[in-house]
Amino acid sequence: MQEGDVAVILRDMFMVVLKMAAPGLLTALAVGVLISLIQAVTQLNESTLAFVPKLLALGLTLTLAGSFMFATLTDYTHLLFDQLIASGGR
Repeated sequence: MQEGDVAVILRDMFMVVLKMAAPGLLTALAVGVLISLIQAVTQLNESTLAFVPKLLALGLTLTLAGSFMFATLTDYTHLLFDQLIASGGR
């Protein structure tokens, strides 16, 4: 395995991490901003108010994006094992 191969594997790893984290983080960000906007407009300053909508939105997002995340992780794992076999297992 050459240094270029390791660089490609690391780049692909970072892309997989980004694909796995993005749906949850973006959902939490959007719901957090929306709840903060609602709290600012209504002057309702309850810190625990944002927790339940974020939890529900994250659960829904993981339910909807779970198959995509699983497929992404499975494809990357297959790529890693294929590269391991191609390099002779060293």
